[in-house]
Amino acid sequence: MDLVDRATAALQRSVLPTVIARGGAVRVVAVQEGVATLEVRGSPGAVLPLASRIQQLLGVAVPEITSVRIVGPGAEPPPAGCSEDLADRVRRVLDAEVNPVIAAHGGRVALVELDQGWAHIRLEGGCQGCSLAEVTIRQGIEPLLRARVPELVGLADVTDHAAGTDPYFSAEKR
Repeated sequence: MDLVDRATAALQRSVLPTVIARGGAVRVVAVQEGVATLEVRGSPGAVLPLASRIQQLLGVAVPEITSVRIVGPGAEPPPAGCSEDLADRVRRVLDAEVNPVIAAHGGRVALVELDQGWAHIRLEGGCQGCSLAEVTIRQGIEPLLRARVPELVGLADVTDHAAGTDPYFSAEKR
C-alpha cells in the first residue's frame, strides 16, 4: 500500500464523515517529500476547522507525512515567473475587482491572514453586519477569488458582524 492509499484510508476512517456532513469532500492527491496534498471541494468551511486535526491524524497514521497542503479543485502552482506571493495576489484582486463594487454600499473587504491556502477576510463599513454578507462572500467574492487565484482553497469570514454600526442591509430592512 503506497503513502496516498494509506493517507486516504486514514481520512476515510475518521475525518471524511465529518467533512461530508459539512457539505465538503477531501481527497489525497499526492504525497511527496513528506507533504500530503489534499484537494477539497464543496463547502469551503467543511475542512478549514479540521485542518490541524487532519494534519495530526495523518502524521500519526502515516509517519512519513510531516505536513499537509490543502488546495482547491484543479489548483495549479502560480504561473512561472510570478513573483507575487499568494497574499499579494489576493489583495490585488480584492482591491481591483471586489472593493470598487462593494464601495457603492459603503463597504470594503480586507485580507486579515492566509492560513493553509485559506484567506481569512474581514468585511468593513456597510458590509459589517449586512444581512447579505454571507451571500456576497459565497456567491460573489469567493468564486471570483478562486477563479483569479486558483491555488486559494477558500474564504473564512472573520468579521464581527454584531459590532457593525451601519450595515447596508440590516435585518430590520428585510
